[in-house]
Amino acid sequence: MEDSANDVALAMAALEEINLANEVVVVRDGQQALDFLRRQGAYEERTGGHPAVVLLDLKLPKVDGLEVLAQVKNDPELRSIPVVMLTSSREEQDLARSYGLGVNAYVVKPVAFPDFVTALKELGLFWAVVNQPPPGTQHRGGQ
Repeated sequence: MEDSANDVALAMAALEEINLANEVVVVRDGQQALDFLRRQGAYEERTGGHPAVVLLDLKLPKVDGLEVLAQVKNDPELRSIPVVMLTSSREEQDLARSYGLGVNAYVVKPVAFPDFVTALKELGLFWAVVNQPPPGTQHRGGQ
């Protein structure tokens, strides 16, 4: 869930390099994120299980990332979905609040483009290939 078009384009380019981009759904604000996860509104007809992982930014329009995280982790249907906070914030209070709400990982976006690409590739490979997702999630390749 990311609101910066530039960050989305960079992320998609990095994920395309490791053949994961076709499995990525991008939403532009926190409310769309919740609607997608809950199959509401524009996503009411969405099929398939839950995402294998949610990459979430702290600074989202409408509903901020911490509120999205809180709602996901307080929802019995959604709480097992791994959530990674991918943000530019190095603030200790953001880190503490994210972990307090149940985030699975907190990653600060590197400023340099090559480092950002590397970080996204590593995140994508870990969550899509290495990690064993919870039951009910969409597995890589529809498995």
